Amino acid sequence: MTGIPGVLPPEGAIAVIFVALRTDRDGAGYGEAAARMDELARTQPGYLGIDSVRDADGLGITVSYWADEASARGWKANAEHAAVRDMGRERWYAYYRLIVASVDRAYGWSRNS
Repeated sequence: MTGIPGVLPPEGAIAVIFVALRTDRDGAGYGEAAARMDELARTQPGYLGIDSVRDADGLGITVSYWADEASARGWKANAEHAAVRDMGRERWYAYYRLIVASVDRAYGWSRNS
């Protein structure tokens, strides 16, 4: 990850934590789909932001933040997102886990602020 993460979610926000191990398959297709999902998520009601990292072995963690449970469920129900999830199972992931959590508090610090 470079720079400062994108969001400090407010109390009560929903954090959707996606932990996944990538396969070696279709790297170009994955990159295009990931960029499109990032673009699409930003247009969804209740979207607050995202933090994402991936190591050299393909293990990644992405946390998206949503204003409330309904917003997070709305993203899950998005048809284009659902189609890309299916492609992820077929091509791009050896496994994944999804954790949905409520933010009790959030704080941060930056040397640059």
